[in-house]
Amino acid sequence: MRTPGSAVSALRRQEAIAAWCFLFPAYFCYVLFLALPAVAALGLSVVELDRLTLDMTYVGWGNYNWVLTDPRFWTTFGNTFYFISLAVIGNVGLGLVLAILLDQKFPGLILYILRLSYFLPVLTSLAFVSFIWKFLFATDLGIINYYVARLGFSKIGWLTDADVAMLSVVIIDVWKNVGFFVIILLAALQGIPRHLVEAARIDGASPLTILLRIKIPYIVPVLLFCVTFATIGGLQVFDSIKILTDGGPGDATRSVVMYMFSEAFSAGEMGTGAASALVLLIVISLVVAAQFTIARYVLPRK
Repeated sequence: MRTPGSAVSALRRQEAIAAWCFLFPAYFCYVLFLALPAVAALGLSVVELDRLTLDMTYVGWGNYNWVLTDPRFWTTFGNTFYFISLAVIGNVGLGLVLAILLDQKFPGLILYILRLSYFLPVLTSLAFVSFIWKFLFATDLGIINYYVARLGFSKIGWLTDADVAMLSVVIIDVWKNVGFFVIILLAALQGIPRHLVEAARIDGASPLTILLRIKIPYIVPVLLFCVTFATIGGLQVFDSIKILTDGGPGDATRSVVMYMFSEAFSAGEMGTGAASALVLLIVISLVVAAQFTIARYVLPRK
């Protein structure tokens, strides 16, 4: 005769089996497409691979030494962090401003249309967006330079001038992704307890004081998440630069991921490409760790 305890144990086993059945596809895809390639990259980073014969020669730290002493690698790092500094400010800063504006009282339909208009570019393919902006930024036939010339100014080499090209990439990135941060930050603002805001208004606080003293401090954890998310995405920027400038003019817009791509597939040096990928992984880990460390001192303690 089964006891209540054995029946409960059998039910828990069945629930555990069902849970693992649901989790298995996700774990399988994670291992197949993320874990195994990461292990393969680690192995490739210490060998020299002949792509014709597939012969491998162990070189130890040679690939890492090549990458870390290559001036172009550090140039791409500088370009990437320059891109991040502008993209994070643009995406998170502009996203916060737009979220604050949308947090005002609007009719339901208008608010829905505004949210959709900001978020629609996020759903659009980055490759498609980059091709469209490439035509808009064209020096001679681009519609932007058409109006620049009509205003009496000289045409700007949006994608051909080394001083402007990275800024053009940032503009596209912000246009494409700012809607994501608007929605996240708007949700955070609307999650603030209304009694806090109403109490401040009753005490005579101005809208600016309420924003700076109540709303912004309350959503600091969400702001830190947005900064971290935008930073990780910026460190991996590739598609838009590849389509718009292919890293040019010169190396003015070449990112770390583009360096990795060119080493692995253009130059055929799979080992140095894998080594640069692992260096990027270490840098991303250090940046995220630094941001979480800062967050410990910024976030309010319970």
